[in-house]
Amino acid sequence: MRWLRLVFRIFGWLLTPFLAWAASFFGAVGGALIAMRIRDPVDGLAVTALCGAATGFAAIIGWLHYLRQSPEVREVLAVTEDGTPDTVALALPGTGSTAE
Repeated sequence: MRWLRLVFRIFGWLLTPFLAWAASFFGAVGGALIAMRIRDPVDGLAVTALCGAATGFAAIIGWLHYLRQSPEVREVLAVTEDGTPDTVALALPGTGSTAE
C-alpha cells in the first residue's frame, strides 16, 4: 500500500499547478468578458492576460497560505512549511507504513 500512498502524494503535489491553471483559466474568461467592452483588440488581450495571471497568482498564494496554516494537509502531502516536498520523510525507512 505504500505505492498507493505515493500515488496520492504525487497527485496532491500536482494539485498546486492544476489549481493555478484552473484559476488562471477562469480569470482569463472573466477578463475576456470584460475585454469585450474594449474597442482596441490589443488592449482587450492585455486585460484578458492580466486577469488570468492575477487570478492564477492569487490562487497559488492562497494555496501556499493554506499549506502553511494546516499541519494536517502538510503531513498528508509530505510537504514542508514553504510548500516544497519533504523528501527526507519519504527517504527514511521508518517513517512509512509498516504494512506492505
